[in-house]
Amino acid sequence: MKKHAVIITGPGFQDEEYVYPYYRLLEADFSVEVATKDGAVVYGKYGVPARATMNTKDLNADNFDLVLLPGGFEAPDRVRLIPEVLEFVKDMNEQNKLVAAICHGPWILISAGITKGRKMTAYWSIEADVRNSGADYQHKIPVVIDGNLITSPHYNNNGDFMKAIIDYFDK
Repeated sequence: MKKHAVIITGPGFQDEEYVYPYYRLLEADFSVEVATKDGAVVYGKYGVPARATMNTKDLNADNFDLVLLPGGFEAPDRVRLIPEVLEFVKDMNEQNKLVAAICHGPWILISAGITKGRKMTAYWSIEADVRNSGADYQHKIPVVIDGNLITSPHYNNNGDFMKAIIDYFDK
């Protein structure tokens, strides 16, 4: 059965953390939606476009198996201000569906209130935010898997991050 993924992002995303996961998911035969505020085309730090296929207002956890949250500091900081995204991430977590975030993407998990008591990693500059949210920050680890939560600190870890995501569904 085909798996359904959604990548949620905003302006200023880290290009490598959107492009590689997007194509890797397609290679693994996922259907992939891209959700942005108002369904707008947004651009990464280096100009790569993320062409939305849906508006964040239309997110529904019943329709997805995976949510992936790319980093770059600007996009996650904007995305975590969108109430329907936070509700969606919360719903995905409550339904025990896979929630994956890389770099600064865990900011969205923190704002959604799903990190307390979880093991996770993120870009080193937000370690204090992760710890202050009640999570157990794992330092210098390329990917951390805690149940339905997969986190990674940097696009240099894209291979490990995406392997963990794909392997999660092969269990």
